[in-house]
Amino acid sequence: MELLNEAQEFENIRMRHMSTSDRVVASREAKRLILALNEVYKKTKDASLMDVMKRLTAKKKKIEIRLKGRPDPAF
Repeated sequence: MELLNEAQEFENIRMRHMSTSDRVVASREAKRLILALNEVYKKTKDASLMDVMKRLTAKKKKIEIRLKGRPDPAF
């Protein structure tokens, strides 16, 4: 399946030394992949797809934390 190959390639890319615009592009790509996999998951209920989506979501979260910054707990 092509989506799984794209997701695997996305998981394997290095996130070091990325510019802000590269991070934005990577975040949007992760979102696109997650939503596309979700549509397939709705039809097939395949547990392996859910695992891939969870890994992509974790990677997307790391990217977005780097973009937005961590919240300041000193309030």
